[in-house]
Amino acid sequence: MISDPVRVMVEKGRKKRSLASAFDWPGWERSARNEAAALDVLAAYRPRYAKVAQLAGLAEEFAATGVLEVVERVEGTGMTDFYGVSGRSAGPEHEQMSEAVCDRKIALLRASWTTFDDVASRVSAELRKGPRGGGRDRDRIIRHANGAEIDEFSKKVGLKTPPEVWQEPAAHRAEILAHREALCAAIREHNARGVMARSWTVQFLLRRCAYHMLDHAWEMEDRDLTASQ
Repeated sequence: MISDPVRVMVEKGRKKRSLASAFDWPGWERSARNEAAALDVLAAYRPRYAKVAQLAGLAEEFAATGVLEVVERVEGTGMTDFYGVSGRSAGPEHEQMSEAVCDRKIALLRASWTTFDDVASRVSAELRKGPRGGGRDRDRIIRHANGAEIDEFSKKVGLKTPPEVWQEPAAHRAEILAHREALCAAIREHNARGVMARSWTVQFLLRRCAYHMLDHAWEMEDRDLTASQ
């Protein structure tokens, strides 16, 4: 039995980084110094993303995926070079999703939120420092991840959530959950109308939200000090 390949878009930065994104699987994307290295890192994260797919009810579909296949190469942006973050929509992301595809990708976005919340609930408050002694602690990551989604990403679909929700997430858990439900509804509504999320495609918005949550969830896991305490 031959498995379907995983469609990948590669964004090549102008100076020093490339990013590989499995755009059919929102949040599964990694960057490195060049295309080959980015693809290697993406492949290495397959087991970690498999847990996300399982939470979304897509474990069998993900397990059946085959090799990574680069189907598109685009020029990256400053975000690609300096942060290793996608700044472009893949060609297929300009298309209007069917209701089934939209529901599938939203399920993966929800699984990304669940993954982030789970990791945040069990890692140490202080996290291992980076090579130069830097890096946010757990609570600052929680505020940052929710803040970027609330203050930047969600506004692309006209969603406005008070800033105190992300500034004090522990005290506004119910509001964060309500915000997420509203975001899912706004994504569905924009897709059904076939309109852009301002300057972003709806699919790119969804992918960016999932990526940001997973990237920081995996960061917290990698920097967790629980075992050493």
